[in-house]
Formats: sequence, structure tokens, C-alpha cells
Amino acid sequence: MDSSANDQAEPGDIIGMLEQGRRQFLALVAHIRPDLHRYCTRMTGSVTDGEDVVQDTLAAALFELSQSRALPPLRPWLFRIAHNKTIDHLRHEKYRRHEPIEAASDVADDAAGEPDNMLARSQATRAAIACFLALAPAQRACVILKDVLDHSAEDIALELNLSVPAVKSALHRGRAVLRQAARAPSRAPNASPISPALLRYASLFNAHDWDGVRALLADDVRLDLVSRRKAAGRREVGQYFSNYDRTAGWQLLPAWLEGREALAVRTQAQSEAPAYFIEIDWAGGRVASIRDFRYVPYIARDAAYQLYFTPACPLPAM
Repeated sequence: MDSSANDQAEPGDIIGMLEQGRRQFLALVAHIRPDLHRYCTRMTGSVTDGEDVVQDTLAAALFELSQSRALPPLRPWLFRIAHNKTIDHLRHEKYRRHEPIEAASDVADDAAGEPDNMLARSQATRAAIACFLALAPAQRACVILKDVLDHSAEDIALELNLSVPAVKSALHRGRAVLRQAARAPSRAPNASPISPALLRYASLFNAHDWDGVRALLADDVRLDLVSRRKAAGRREVGQYFSNYDRTAGWQLLPAWLEGREALAVRTQAQSEAPAYFIEIDWAGGRVASIRDFRYVPYIARDAAYQLYFTPACPLPAM
């Protein structure tokens, strides 16, 4: 009995085809991805959690697409998946507010008490990410989609599975809460001192002392080069440093990212603000995991960060 070509395919061939399909899909949605991140970041209150949700969204979309016969309209389809994933995240993290997403009601919008769209958009784009957490999920979603991303009420209704009156009602209420939250005095995050281990890692990395960096790795170290590849083990992760050695014009700076220690990467192209960030997790004095956001630089646009400079850790020359 003859076998089909697919039955005869080697595992490596199948993995190669899947990887090619994944890369083609990521290229297809690349122009939407930064806006997905802006939405997910404000829904979760964190640029890194927002990227986690974006990753979950794209994975779910790719799987759903593999079961479909036709490509759906990309933008509303992806935002609908992203919205559902953010709600799952909020429930899992126990960040649910008093009003669940299903509670947006079909109440007529009070246009007289609502700021015009231009004013509302200005207020929303200037508001700190944390301010959006003061809104109930339905209000938060509608305000972000309308006032930050400029979606129409009709598109929002489609993306959130709500009626247009419910969207307008949630917008009216959410804008009022956001104005109040934005007026509240902000408090700087309580950043702990940068650990000596991270300072040493940054120093060795900037000196291109790759043997010294590798000596800090745990045997089972994990690498997540976000949106590009994952690796595990000292040997596999070692290739990651070789790639940096072949790339010029970067510099690692210890920093706090959303109140947690991290490494800000400054490049010659962006010598003032960080181009992207790297997170390092430690276990027993060794590097347990590395999460490098090099290929999703849009994270730096909304990130709340603070660079760390002291006489003992001066700003190195580029």
C-alpha cells in the first residue's frame, strides 16, 4: 500500500514546514502587532505581561488559522482573540474588578457629559499605563480601543461582542474614571537596589567576556529570544552570546523595568532611550533564565523604566 507524501515526511521536514508557516504568519501580522501590544499592555498594566498576552494571542490565532479555509479580516479577528486572552489573564491573576466584562450595559450614552473624541483621545494617550487598571474591564477595553487605538464604536462592538450602545456606555463611564485616576498623584515604584549579580553580568557582557558570562549560567538555563526562538541548557544558550559578539553598537545598562531589575539595551541608533530590555532571573546565584525583547522593540515605547547609574557603576562609553 502506497503511503502519501505527508506520511513519508521526516520529523525534521515537518518541523521545518511549521516554522516556515509561523514566520510567514508573523510577517503577515507584523504591522498590527505593536497596536496589539499597546492594547494588551493597558489591559494588564504591564509591558511584559502585555507581551505575554500578545504571544498567547498569536499562538491561538495561528492554531485557529490552521483549522480555517479562509483568512479572516486580520485586525478585528486578532483584537477579538487578544481581548479574550487579556480577560483570561486578568482572571488568572485575580485582577478582576467589581464589574466583569459581561456587565457593560445597553444604556444610552450621555453625550452632554462626555468630552469630545479629540479631548478623550489626548487624555487616554497621556495617561500612565497603571491608570487604566482603575477601570472595570469592559470600560478599560472600550477606552483603549477607542481613545488610544482609534477604533470605531462599530468595530469595538464587533471585537468585544457587545452592542454599540453598550460600547458607548462603557466609554462614557470609563473616560470619567480615567480622568479621575489620571489626576491622582502618582507614586514612584519602590525599586530595590540593583543586585551585585546583575551588575556583574552587565559588566562582563559589555566587556565581551563571554567565558565570564557563560560561567554565570545554570546548567539548565533557559533562553527566550521573544518572537524568534527558545533554547535551554548552557550549550544551546551559548550561541546567543556569539550572536551578540557579532553585533556592534550596543550597550547593557542596569535598570528597573516596572519596578523590577532588568537590563536596558542602548544602541547607537537610540543613544538616549533604551532600544529594548532584557530580563534575567537568578537561582542559587546562577542565571536561571534570560528573556530578551530585542525583536519586539515596541515594548520600550510604553515601558516605565529607570536607569541605574552610581559612581560604582558609571555610564560606560559607547
